[in-house]
Amino acid sequence: MPGLGLIPTRRRAVGVGVLGLFVIAAGVALAKVGSQGIVRTALNIGVDRGKLLIVLIGLVVGAVVWCAAIVATALTAQPAGLSGVDRWTTRLFTALCCVLVVFPTLIGARTIATQRDLVRAVFNDPTSGALSTEGVNPAMTKSDPWAHIPRVNIMLIGADSGHGRIGIRSDSMMVASVDTKTGDTVLVGLPRNLDRVPFATNDPLHALYPDGFHCIDPAAGVNTNCLLNGIWTEAENHADLFPGDATPGYTETRRALGRITGLTINQSVIIDLAGFQQLVDAMGGVTLDVKSKICMDCKSNGAGGITWTKNGQEEWIEPGRQHLDGKQALWYARSRAQSDDFSRMRRQRCVVGALLDQSNPVKLLANYASLAEVLKKNVSIDIPQADLPAWVDLVQRIQTGTIRSLPITDRVVDVNNPDYDKIRSLVRAAINPAATPTTPSTATSTPTHKATTTPGGTSTTTENDELSTLAAAC
Repeated sequence: MPGLGLIPTRRRAVGVGVLGLFVIAAGVALAKVGSQGIVRTALNIGVDRGKLLIVLIGLVVGAVVWCAAIVATALTAQPAGLSGVDRWTTRLFTALCCVLVVFPTLIGARTIATQRDLVRAVFNDPTSGALSTEGVNPAMTKSDPWAHIPRVNIMLIGADSGHGRIGIRSDSMMVASVDTKTGDTVLVGLPRNLDRVPFATNDPLHALYPDGFHCIDPAAGVNTNCLLNGIWTEAENHADLFPGDATPGYTETRRALGRITGLTINQSVIIDLAGFQQLVDAMGGVTLDVKSKICMDCKSNGAGGITWTKNGQEEWIEPGRQHLDGKQALWYARSRAQSDDFSRMRRQRCVVGALLDQSNPVKLLANYASLAEVLKKNVSIDIPQADLPAWVDLVQRIQTGTIRSLPITDRVVDVNNPDYDKIRSLVRAAINPAATPTTPSTATSTPTHKATTTPGGTSTTTENDELSTLAAAC
């Protein structure tokens, strides 16, 4: 206990003062934890760079005062007439006590500095006028900052790109629509090969594509380029049509997903899939119910078979409940060698749901340094830093709520000529709790189950493209 050793000495007042300061600080911390819980308290501090700085300063100052009290105790309480050996033994013991205080303080200070840098790097305030007007504004001064906001819609993008080119090719696209009161969430999965995506009449790309995003490749004779996942690149190629917007591809993709679903996209999360493997590893892996054998380091040979790209060596993710590392999770979410984009969409929603459900603050803290480095390099979230404490509350509600999935696949609509009114109708029904049951069926969709046998194995999987809980679908 800091200062306690000084109380029996002539420096009693100093000892009482030092001890009192630490008792007060500990009392305030315990009261905070008692009112909010340890996880919520830690998260509220962890997303606030100002509070983190205060904690950092307090940690360093506290360590300095504590060490000073240790040295003062050793000098004041030292008996007269000690031998040389006794004096050096006392000094070494005093130094050891100081090391026991300083070492964890340095680790804590380094972690706090890393967290402050992480918040700065990952959470960026929106700069585009179009984005800022669509973003939510939780009432930070209210006890419930979401009381006036019934629903939040978040665009989730998995970008197949290199460092510095986030989102050039949108490989995976979802919209998470969250009921802010209950935390109940609907994940709307959109196929990347969705054709004829409409542009609003006031959209810069409408003049180029008045009938929707569609063009014919002369060589292939079909539309292979003007699909949903190509909108980002198309907007970047016509940046002159977006004056004042530094990220036209991002803006246009966000608008497109809003038009398709009929939802106002409030915020967005973009993860570069190059870092997805590292992210899962930093989280300690993810446990999934694998429905059928999935090959790794493989590709389709065009004749219904598989070509192994790693020295011809076969490697599989076996069916059953499996704990997957980063590489396995990435292949499970992205492999198309034995299936198609729509089967991959089904697996992707299960991976997203599992990561949300299994994220554990204690486990994440154990791998904190590597996790922070992955996030800084591969994740971008357009939530203003000042709003992050409100999002702590919302994330905790999501983890206690129900996560349901609505995949928009080729069994729901014709992806070559989509009925966008039908898509928007399905989304409206999915996010309306009064009209949508939590069982795997809805009034606006029909059962779409399919048993398949994958190459290289005899495992059978049942694919469900209805609105369903992730537990039922995965």
